[in-house]
Amino acid sequence: MTKKLLIADDHAIVRRGLQALLEAEAGWQVCATAENGQEAVDLATQHRPDVAILDYSLPGLNGLEATRHIRLASPGTEVLIYTMHNNEDVIRDVLRAGARGYLLKTEDDAEVVRAVNALLRKQPYFSPRVAETLLDTFVSGGKVVASQTLSSREREVIQLVAEGKSNRDIAERWKVSIKTVESHRTAAMRKLNLRSGVELALYAVRNKLIEP
Repeated sequence: MTKKLLIADDHAIVRRGLQALLEAEAGWQVCATAENGQEAVDLATQHRPDVAILDYSLPGLNGLEATRHIRLASPGTEVLIYTMHNNEDVIRDVLRAGARGYLLKTEDDAEVVRAVNALLRKQPYFSPRVAETLLDTFVSGGKVVASQTLSSREREVIQLVAEGKSNRDIAERWKVSIKTVESHRTAAMRKLNLRSGVELALYAVRNKLIEP
């Protein structure tokens, strides 16, 4: 039986490269490709792929929110995050959202194939360096720093504000009140001891929540 795969990345060269790599495997078909998070959700809902391969830094809905929506719309679809971000906070959030795999873009092609194979067998898969990051956190006793106290909504509001989105834009996206967005933004800035939007944007870049 043919296994259907979805690829979502905002870089066309990455989408084409992954498609060529995956379709070289017998019985694998890339049923759809997307360049932003909302498109990924819509295509996953339509095609119900076996595995969705998502970049974390997708425009619109990021990989975290896209994972949540895809897992709700197509529970049989396993999600593999394929990203440059080896960040423990991000890893934890996407796993809680329902992703079962996390792979760094610095890994070689064979690692991508192994990751997709594992998810097709309904087994979790982590890039070796990602597994090391999680292990280091566990061994250290999960020492809490300010960034690790952020909720997923607080982390997302930091990313969106750093991308230039207004409170109104975010409220419309989340379908909540502007006051709710302001509350998340204020809480995040208080926890991180940030005083301005510029400091918030710098934090997002330094912690790889957005690309500079």
